[in-house]
Amino acid sequence: MTINNGFTIDALMPPEMAQKAEAIGVKKANLDFWSMLALSVLAGAFIALGAIFATTVSAGSTLPYGVTRLLTGLVFTLGLILVIVGGAELFTGNNLIIMAFTSGKVTLGALLRNWVIVYIGNFIGSVATALLVFLSGQYKFGNGAVGLNALNIANAKVNLEFVQAIALGILCNALVCLAVWLCYSARTTTDKILSIIPPISAFVAAGFEHSIANMYFIPIGLFIKQWAPASFWKLQALVDAGKTLESYANLTWSNFFLANLLPVTIGNIIGGAFMVGLVYWFIYLRHHRS
Repeated sequence: MTINNGFTIDALMPPEMAQKAEAIGVKKANLDFWSMLALSVLAGAFIALGAIFATTVSAGSTLPYGVTRLLTGLVFTLGLILVIVGGAELFTGNNLIIMAFTSGKVTLGALLRNWVIVYIGNFIGSVATALLVFLSGQYKFGNGAVGLNALNIANAKVNLEFVQAIALGILCNALVCLAVWLCYSARTTTDKILSIIPPISAFVAAGFEHSIANMYFIPIGLFIKQWAPASFWKLQALVDAGKTLESYANLTWSNFFLANLLPVTIGNIIGGAFMVGLVYWFIYLRHHRS
């Protein structure tokens, strides 16, 4: 639909989306340090808020596995909605800056500068949010069901095999970057939200691995394991599940970084930058390389 002055409210088509992705990549790569860092801390906190929502909703669920995963995925979409609509810098979505790099409009140094600063900022925002949630005592809610769920989620993540974690990271960020890619077609906030919900719900429901989300999911489990009072382990949810401190022996900071965050980050880069960014660059932008 075209208005009299020539403005159209129709969604952008894929070739225009590619040009928009390229232009946004240039803008993101050229952000000043403090703006980039502040926006990336916000993104880490936003993704953590989605993770908090997901952990709470799935705590103590007696619904069928698939239904629980679907509900968990739907509420987790809060994180990327806040990032996209609210405005923030998310490492996994910023893998699409590779389109501007491949077109010669962003240098390798600028690309890596963005990825490193944003990754660090996301880590700060996610872990700080996990610490705040721990201090709030929210993990004790539901007679310990929320804390038990947080511990089980974190424990499962640090017990993945290395190659498995890479593969799950690839699949995850392919979907995350597809969600961001679909948002490039959007004309309105509603368009963006509706573009985000299906891909993000899908990756969470399927159990794929997102490095920035894991910067919340695993630290909150670690904080509970290390600092929760003895009374927490006597709450009904923990007693019913037969879980004690010793049940989470593999939940350590070293396993967080080496067994999960490292392989998942590698997978996220492959899934986002190569399987989405470079594919769409090849289809729509390779003939326009400067």
